[in-house]
Amino acid sequence: MEAYDTEGGAINVRFIEANNVRARFLVQNFNLETANAVRRVMLAEIPTIAIDIVEVLDNTSSIADEFLAHRLGLVPLISKGVDDIQYSRDCECDGHCDLCSVTLTLNAKCTSDGTMKVTARDLVVSAGRPNDTVGNPVILDPEGMGTTIAKLRKGQAIHMRCIAKKGIAKEHSKWAPSAAIGFEYDPNNKLKHIDYWYEEDAKKEWPVDEENANIDGGPQEDEAFDYNAVPTRFFYDVETVGGLDPDQIVLQGISVLQRKLAEIISSLTGGDQGDAMDTFGAQSPTMNGGAGFGGQDAGYTTPYGNASVWGGGAGGTTPYGATPYGGGGANGQSW
Repeated sequence: MEAYDTEGGAINVRFIEANNVRARFLVQNFNLETANAVRRVMLAEIPTIAIDIVEVLDNTSSIADEFLAHRLGLVPLISKGVDDIQYSRDCECDGHCDLCSVTLTLNAKCTSDGTMKVTARDLVVSAGRPNDTVGNPVILDPEGMGTTIAKLRKGQAIHMRCIAKKGIAKEHSKWAPSAAIGFEYDPNNKLKHIDYWYEEDAKKEWPVDEENANIDGGPQEDEAFDYNAVPTRFFYDVETVGGLDPDQIVLQGISVLQRKLAEIISSLTGGDQGDAMDTFGAQSPTMNGGAGFGGQDAGYTTPYGNASVWGGGAGGTTPYGATPYGGGGANGQSW
């Protein structure tokens, strides 16, 4: 796969490993700033769906309500087709509805003498969701059970109603699409950006990724150090939790980054600020009382506006504008 970079020539993408759980690839003729921006966006700003509200109808298990709710929030849900669901901030309903949420019910009771496992398979998705896949629990294990939620003894029961909403990992890790994203640009440390602490032998105590380090042949031992060298090769290792395929995580990460850049360009060129905010990217449904970054109370601002974070009025200065502790400024700007 190749794309064209007007400064550095052709951007080349080479896949090392690709399946429905993991994608490892090398991007060449790129720059560090953009490569790292793509990594950060893939980690924190790709919209997914996760359980956000848990209504406890019955719980006679040995696990507290809050602990169970936390576990349910971390159960990965399939996020394919999540674009069909609105953010809570954009929906006109009071709380949640079929347009901005998916309802799942957990109702389990142990009637046998043994121990009963309650797993993600026991989460039943209610009718009314936008498509047939979004909100289903991710089940990847060979037994087809999914994540273990709790264990019940005879007579114990759990009955909960779960509301799943759309959000991003920047607000809470339960919306993270990936288990981890590996990122490396200098496996042989040719740029000397890392100063290894070691006791006897740095090579033995800090083993390198042999596949990355030798993908095009290892470096020469007597190779002269290039003081003008800059990183141009970047190794990515994207591992999904199952809600989205690795290729979707990468493509959506690039798409979100493009929208963020479009907002900057629109602001610099005097474009329509209303339209620009719509393209900026995802925000949490719980931010600002369900209103996202919009509809804020007086005195509050977003990172993208010009008003003071703590309201107009006096404030000292920081490298970024007003200080929260007051002072002599007239109208501190937050950004």
